[in-house]
Amino acid sequence: MTAAAFLDLKQRASNLSEAERRRLSAYLIRLGQERPVWKRATAQRLNAMAKGHKISVAALRKQLGQNPSA
Repeated sequence: MTAAAFLDLKQRASNLSEAERRRLSAYLIRLGQERPVWKRATAQRLNAMAKGHKISVAALRKQLGQNPSA
């Protein structure tokens, strides 16, 4: 894709309504999830969790620097 075509695409996306942008975002996420690299990474995370490498929500929030009561 050329830079001009990509710029046009971005401009068109910015002119969409909020609902249309949400649908576009969901579509792009689904496209990404169909890629083999995403599937492998997800499988690795699930395998690690199955082996006991889990983390609580509170611990995750602490790692992310969020308020634990949020």
